[in-house]
Amino acid sequence: MNKRINFILCFLTLSLLACQLASAQQKYASFTQGKIWKDDKGVHINAHGGGIVEHKGTYYWFGEHKIEGEKGNTAQVGVHCYSSKDLYNWKDEGIALSVSDDLKSDIARGCILERPKVVYNKKTKKFVMWFHLELLGKSYEAARSGVAVADKPNGPYTFIKSYRPNAGKMPFYAEGTPEAEKVNCENPANKSDGFFCRDFPGGQMARDMTVFVDDDGKAYHVFSSEENFTLHLAELSPDYLSHTGKFIRIYVGHQTEAPALFKKNGTYYMVGSGCTGWAPNPARWFKASSIWGPWTYMGNPCQGPGANITYGGQSTHILPAPGKKGDFIFMADKWEPKNAIDGRYLWLPIKFEGDKLTINWQDEWNLSTFNK
Repeated sequence: MNKRINFILCFLTLSLLACQLASAQQKYASFTQGKIWKDDKGVHINAHGGGIVEHKGTYYWFGEHKIEGEKGNTAQVGVHCYSSKDLYNWKDEGIALSVSDDLKSDIARGCILERPKVVYNKKTKKFVMWFHLELLGKSYEAARSGVAVADKPNGPYTFIKSYRPNAGKMPFYAEGTPEAEKVNCENPANKSDGFFCRDFPGGQMARDMTVFVDDDGKAYHVFSSEENFTLHLAELSPDYLSHTGKFIRIYVGHQTEAPALFKKNGTYYMVGSGCTGWAPNPARWFKASSIWGPWTYMGNPCQGPGANITYGGQSTHILPAPGKKGDFIFMADKWEPKNAIDGRYLWLPIKFEGDKLTINWQDEWNLSTFNK
């Protein structure tokens, strides 16, 4: 009798282990919206507010590592990295940038570290990570940009510095820009201009952000500034580690965050959102024929049920579809501020009609969509 019981227990244990192994090795062949998305270890991918860089045929996804509860809205671990060959199945590469136990560090554990974006510099052969940083215990007062660097895409990344960009610099204006549209700090024309002039000496506020590398290798940092009332698009230095001082203001006076920038057929596109805290709102998109503008507001790109709340998500990155020249994937986060680790992901194909884009809901889809 004991032998039989032992056999049954052994069989059940082996069955459980087999199920766990199968779960950990689950293979995906499509994108399913807002569901648990497991990595190679069977754990939900923990890369929120992130972005993706491709290097030598491998994709690297970087994002905020969350923990359970509201405490997860602060940086308790750092920036997580995953790698993939097909965009469906992701390998856990570990923590690419760790927060510091030194309470005097800009990236001390418990700070707010958001929107990490990594780009590769072909000249220096370095991987450069930019992110929005709020200092420990200062809530959202600091409004800084942080930068880190690594020799390998998956890190480890070394933190370099954080600061407010473009201190003492006025915006760039295209030739012919009317004087009435330029900032006048002796007599600010509106609330947003007032915030700009207030921060002029010490550098402009920099919160939600992205980094874009153009065809010529020049990189640009796009971020919410002026108490989130205006986007700034700023040129980065040749090594991508600082700002050159040349920048423009986009959609002045309208609260915009979560920018995601890309280029198609010589036209620049940007998708972002309004500012409603953690609550979803209508997405917005812009286009321009030059990186330096003018950028034209084009309305909400989303269509159908749920379009007015971006299907419950918020933009974070626009990814060129692999092997599909001219096709792009809209990446968004579904935030769960009460239990940050339970944030989910929305990946949807972008459709184009001429130079106009739309985003439509699909419960499930794969890259073959771009063949149709």
